[in-house]
This record gives sequence, structure tokens and C-alpha cells, in this order.
Amino acid sequence: MKLIETLKAAAANRALFKRTRDEIARLPRDVALDLGIYPEDADRIAWAAVYGK
Repeated sequence: MKLIETLKAAAANRALFKRTRDEIARLPRDVALDLGIYPEDADRIAWAAVYGK
């Protein structure tokens, strides 16, 4: 059972990562820059948000 729970948690984290990355990447450039976010860094930002640094 522990293996299944671990796999479910990993899948949930991966889905959250992809959703977060896509939302950051879709931000209008002017809004993203106002927030201090560079859309090119969407992968790095999403990874840190979901998995930590």
C-alpha cells in the first residue's frame, strides 16, 4: 500500500507542477514583469513552488 500512496503523491505533485508551470507561462508578459516573474523561468519557479528548492 505504501508504494501505491507514494506513486499517487508523485503523480499529484507532477500534475500540480505542470499546472503551475503552464499558468506562469501563460501570464501576459507585462503582468509577469510587474510581478517580478520572467515567463522563461516558469519551470524553475513551478519546481520550487511544488517541490521546494
